[in-house]
Amino acid sequence: MSEMSELQQLRQRVEALESARAVSACLHEYMQLCDYLDEGFDLEPLLALFTEDAVWEGLGPRYAGSFGRCEGREAIRAMFEKYTLPPAHFALNVHFLTSEKVEVQGEQAQGNWVLLQTSTYADGCSQLSCALLKVGFRCEQGVWRIAHFTTTSRFNRPVETPWDNPRPLPVPAE
Repeated sequence: MSEMSELQQLRQRVEALESARAVSACLHEYMQLCDYLDEGFDLEPLLALFTEDAVWEGLGPRYAGSFGRCEGREAIRAMFEKYTLPPAHFALNVHFLTSEKVEVQGEQAQGNWVLLQTSTYADGCSQLSCALLKVGFRCEQGVWRIAHFTTTSRFNRPVETPWDNPRPLPVPAE
């Protein structure tokens, strides 16, 4: 193998690794922003993570009915906007991602994750949810964005008490 082709292969591998890292960072930023969806939340940073022609959809019997399918950034805006109007929907919302698998092919990428979501709603009810995420990405002018977001429920379970307990944490006495 020539020195030049070896160098080209290394460059391609580094670019693929950097792209996979950027794809992962894009979805993590999405989840972090979703943790703070609340009254008056500025949707612009969230929407900037999507391509103009993005699709966001719930799949399977539970999520297809609950979330449906939104085509285009403006339809996605309309869906998320409901969470920013009074009264607040969430009192607490935290997303955890695991089991990541990202594959990059040129300007396209596909990622799969398992999502665990702990929510306490404004009415005080809490829920533990688990979903499978399959997300397509596209690189536009050097920036990786979500092109097709799908979520499929694995389980949802009501929780008896709010996730955050205001009592002080137990620590050893002096």
